[in-house]
Parts: sequence; structure tokens; C-alpha cells
Amino acid sequence: MLATFEKAALEAGQAILEVYRAGYSVALKQDMSPVTLADERAEHIILRHLERDFPHIPAIAEEQVAAGKIPDVRGRSFFLVDPLDGTREFIEHRDEFTVNIAYIEDGIPVIGIVYAPALGVAFTGELGMARKLMVDSYFAITSRVNIAVREPPAKLTALASRCNSNAKTEGFLTDNAVSGCTSIGSSLKFCLLAEGKADVYPRFGRTMEWDTAAGDAVLRAAGGKTVTIEGSLLTYGKTDQSADADFANPHFICWGGQKHGVSA
Repeated sequence: MLATFEKAALEAGQAILEVYRAGYSVALKQDMSPVTLADERAEHIILRHLERDFPHIPAIAEEQVAAGKIPDVRGRSFFLVDPLDGTREFIEHRDEFTVNIAYIEDGIPVIGIVYAPALGVAFTGELGMARKLMVDSYFAITSRVNIAVREPPAKLTALASRCNSNAKTEGFLTDNAVSGCTSIGSSLKFCLLAEGKADVYPRFGRTMEWDTAAGDAVLRAAGGKTVTIEGSLLTYGKTDQSADADFANPHFICWGGQKHGVSA
């Protein structure tokens, strides 16, 4: 399955970069979030790969959901696809945007890939093994290195969303005596935790499952975890939610190595 994810992500990344370099227009979806031709082309490519190799596994994909195409995944394993996470970074010509594909089993992201085509790097996670992949200008993988979270140092380093930081985030950083915080867009925050470059990523803002699943799969495979503010593991396939839309996430905290005496 991961081989299919890699092929799909690399092909989607190539299509995204073609749009990125050629220029593009931006439209707004019903929820007022931006969308570009790159989102749509990448999602079409990814779904074509998934449908060809795994025709019996449904996919929840961001742009299809926006168009009202939502398969019933209750009680089933399924894919979560965000063809272009960090659309705002893409629009503002920052290279942090990513392609995200994840496989969900029993509510847990067990296989995932996060690919940042403009940076030439990808991250994968499956069966307790996380890897960092270097990708050349011909969209070929040139190296694979195993990665893992680090044990937390005395002073924690945090990651925060560039576009969605708020007072709750600042309060969390203060309460947990975080010594440094780096702002970065997209699902790359999960991956930086997974490779031991930071310790915690608090998210006090709305996200959808396709935003987080692939990065969460990488982080968990590297030895980290993603928990709600109540301390339970973040789960996927959340439908019929009384307080929010299907597939919406609650606030969450991502941890690298085992936390010691810190509070969410």
C-alpha cells in the first residue's frame, strides 16, 4: 500500500509544481477556504491510483467532500486524502505545502505519506517504522532514512501553525515552559516532531481529519502521539458529531518523545 501512496504522491506533487510555477487563479469554496487548480489536479491523480489498486476501500478526499461526494465509511477502513495541505502557503509562494495520503483502520492512521514537492522531501509511516525520503528534481526517491522522535529535553521546543496561532496556543506554551517555538505551515509540523527536531505541537483551532491523518501516521510510526486536550488518542472516522461536522477534529496536542509533567 505504501508503494502506491508514494507513486500517487510523487505524481500529484509534480502536477502541483507545474501549476505553482506557471501561475494560477484562486477560488473560494463554500466555507471560504481557498482552492486552486493544483488541489483539483492532485486529488484526481491520487484517487485514480487508490481506486485502481484498492477499489474496495473508500476514500474521503477534501475536494470531493466539498463537492458533496462523501462515501459512508462507518465501521470500515478507509483512506483520507488532502491533495494540497497548506493552500495558503502555496498561494503566498512559501514552499511548505504538502501532499497527504493516509490509511485508517479501526479509527487509527496506520499508513501515511506526507510529501513536500517544493522542498524535495517526503515522510512515510507504517508498522512502527517512519522514514524521511529525499526526492530529486525528476521526482525520483534518492534516499530513505529511518527517523524517530527524541526524548524531550529539559526545555521543550514547540511548533505552531503559521496561519492559525492564537491566545490558547500562547497560553499552552507559557504553561508548559516551552523555551522556543517555530511557526511552519501544513502537516510538516507532524514530520518535524517525527524526526526529532521539536517536542510538541499544540493545535487550538479547527482542523479536518484529512489535514492531520497522514502526518499523524508518520508521527505515531516514529514513536510520538496525538491526543485530545482530555488526553485520549485522536481518532479518525468521526461522523454524526453533535457539535461539529463529519470528520472535524477537536483541539489536540502532538507530542514527540514521552512527555514528563507537562499539561495540555
